[in-house]
Amino acid sequence: MGGNRSLWRALGLTLGSAVLWGIAHLWVGRTRTGLALAAIYTLLLATGIAVATSFRSTVLALLVRPGWLTATVVATLVTALVWALVIVSSYRLVRPQPLHGTRRLFAGGLVGGLCLVVAAPLAYASRVAYVSHDLMTTVFPDQSAFPPDRGDHVDYLGSKQRINLLLVGVDAAKNRPGARTDSMTIASVNTKTGQTVLFSLPRNLQRVPMPAGPARTAFPDGFTGGGASPGLLNEVYQWAEDNPSLVPGVPDRQRGITLLKATVGGILGLPIDYYAMVDMKGFAQIIDAMGGVTVTVKQDIVFGAYREGLVKAGTRRLTGDEALWFGRSRTDSDDYVRMGRQKCLLHAVAKQADPLTVLRGFERIATVTKRYVSTDIPQSLLPSLVTLSAKLKLTEIRSLQFVPPLISTGNPDWTFIRQKVNDTVNAPAHPEMPSKRTLTLAPPADTVSLDATCG
Repeated sequence: MGGNRSLWRALGLTLGSAVLWGIAHLWVGRTRTGLALAAIYTLLLATGIAVATSFRSTVLALLVRPGWLTATVVATLVTALVWALVIVSSYRLVRPQPLHGTRRLFAGGLVGGLCLVVAAPLAYASRVAYVSHDLMTTVFPDQSAFPPDRGDHVDYLGSKQRINLLLVGVDAAKNRPGARTDSMTIASVNTKTGQTVLFSLPRNLQRVPMPAGPARTAFPDGFTGGGASPGLLNEVYQWAEDNPSLVPGVPDRQRGITLLKATVGGILGLPIDYYAMVDMKGFAQIIDAMGGVTVTVKQDIVFGAYREGLVKAGTRRLTGDEALWFGRSRTDSDDYVRMGRQKCLLHAVAKQADPLTVLRGFERIATVTKRYVSTDIPQSLLPSLVTLSAKLKLTEIRSLQFVPPLISTGNPDWTFIRQKVNDTVNAPAHPEMPSKRTLTLAPPADTVSLDATCG
């Protein structure tokens, strides 16, 4: 009986040492070692609490730096190993002697299980950091990939009042040659307040003005395509890829987005700083990796060549395929209704992609992102963007769509579009701000606030 009491006491002290390092060492009189272990553990615990509370935004900014991610991989693995060694050494100090047969196996199994309990979360954190490092270095280009005239990206946001990001959805369908940029949204973000406006351009804008240089020389009166091509905005990307002379000196697979950025920037009168492009198939897989996205659909949406698909009206959690068709379908509607649904869907995804949701499907999301997403946002800018994203959560995202009757897609008034953009981004702050944590801008009459209610 006394042996059993000694075993349970040893296991209790081992458990206590797993919760607070050094308890077993203090019990057997190894005071100096026990106090040292307790001090190290207290320091690690205090650091973890500070990271999770006071310095959370700073740590998040650091964790999009490949170097810090590598350090995190090493640190978490070392911590897991040390913790397991503390547990094992604590048990070896207090275990009863002799210990044989079933009792020895039972105790060894419990101690091994305890090691797994404390090491598994740290090993998983290390895995997430490793996958994040792979994602950062695969999707986001290194600073050295840019010419010197792009400047120091670390301080880039600090020198700009606004940053303009071109968000592109590419549809490379099997039944058509090349890729069409059927979704083009420009997110214009105030770097001081986080105030954001989404400008949407329809894919069927005609005779869009080309930027100065070979492209304008080829199309002095606006882009018209060639042959059977109707010459729409969504063809500019593939046209540049197929005609290297329009964007001289730019490598393959970069010509299209280079010309599209310059073209869209000219239309809106905004310099396009960076782009992010996603293949629509990849978008569906990202939604599935998140576990779906919830939107309130105002009316039934039919899709498919033979009207075989249906997204029913109501508040629904859509799968990736349903979300894809929700944003693509023009059956019983048109391009402009579809554009509105796309903006609503992007907003719903952004709001629902909370850390826990992303973490649950992180490896799948990372795999899909590496395959279907491309961008020229440099790694060195990511910490500043993470900090800026915290401001976005305190503001209202507004949207302005350049669709009929605001404009004519066949004969657009380019001066009007640029003036409308200028008025919108320079809209004054609302005079009656509800609180210091809520920033609402007084929008021009044509802008609308986004929510998750979609037509």
